[in-house]
Amino acid sequence: MKKLSLTLILIGFLFASTKSKAQENYLNYHSKVIEYEKLIVEGKYTTAINLLDSLFKQFDFLFLRDVKVAAELSAFEKDYKSGLKFARLGIKAGWTLKSINKNGNLRSLRKQPEWTKLMSTYDSLHKIYLSRLNIQLKEQVHEMFKKDQKKAFGALLRIGQKAKRRYSEIKFAPHSEHQLEELGKILDEFGYPGERLIGNNLWGSVILSHHNSISVNYNSKDTLYDHLKPRLLNALEQGEISPYELAQIEDWRIAALNEHELTSYGFLGAIPDNIVLETINKNRANIGLRSIELRNELIDVENETGMNLHLPKGWQNGKIKIQEK
Repeated sequence: MKKLSLTLILIGFLFASTKSKAQENYLNYHSKVIEYEKLIVEGKYTTAINLLDSLFKQFDFLFLRDVKVAAELSAFEKDYKSGLKFARLGIKAGWTLKSINKNGNLRSLRKQPEWTKLMSTYDSLHKIYLSRLNIQLKEQVHEMFKKDQKKAFGALLRIGQKAKRRYSEIKFAPHSEHQLEELGKILDEFGYPGERLIGNNLWGSVILSHHNSISVNYNSKDTLYDHLKPRLLNALEQGEISPYELAQIEDWRIAALNEHELTSYGFLGAIPDNIVLETINKNRANIGLRSIELRNELIDVENETGMNLHLPKGWQNGKIKIQEK
């Protein structure tokens, strides 16, 4: 009987462990993100809030953009209990006091009596956020980013496309190859240095995007990025890189190789027709990224309600257009 009980305990432990690992696959996380975004488009805000609450309980690491959406959506719905809970989670995920105070969509939430109590715990919650970061790695990647920016600036000083291309291939490419070798070592030892590991989702993706856009001649022969890509896909499953970063890194390569005439994910380059749109949406679905149509519908919701749904901006301001439409 004791042996049987022990066996059942071990089976239960293994089952729980397997279930936990299945839940921690961040492709599952991103599929739930798409679900809550569809609910928002349908105007089912309360259901979306409940789904976000459930999602946040399933994963140890939360992408800050989703917590911000949850807090702002709750404030919009006057669900202040949920809003306070999400604001607390947001601080633990790196939401700064300055950013919170500047957020006009949280104005009603900040007027709640419980807000002062929450803010009194800000320092201790922020320390929880800082404790999970690899500060030494953050400093290392930041230095790499600054070197990359300085080197890339040299291309802007060249006059004419021929001079820019020559600089990129002769001066920037050797620097970039060294950067990718360093990133490879980091990926092997720590994982992808993004929001989860260093609290920054820009530096690593810029370094990789710069490498992927050196020149048609260079990138058509490059194998360094191809060697790193499987590790980036693994990092996607681990929650170390977001679909937005990966899509941008990939699209820079496709755009640079095709004079910005082609795109894989719709971040850069033109979408000429519905046939290409269908392929792009399949590519986006494979990495846990919403369809082009859903993004455009979310832009409509932002314009109608004044909410900020924290969609990628910059290269994608407003709706993504299909040329034939």
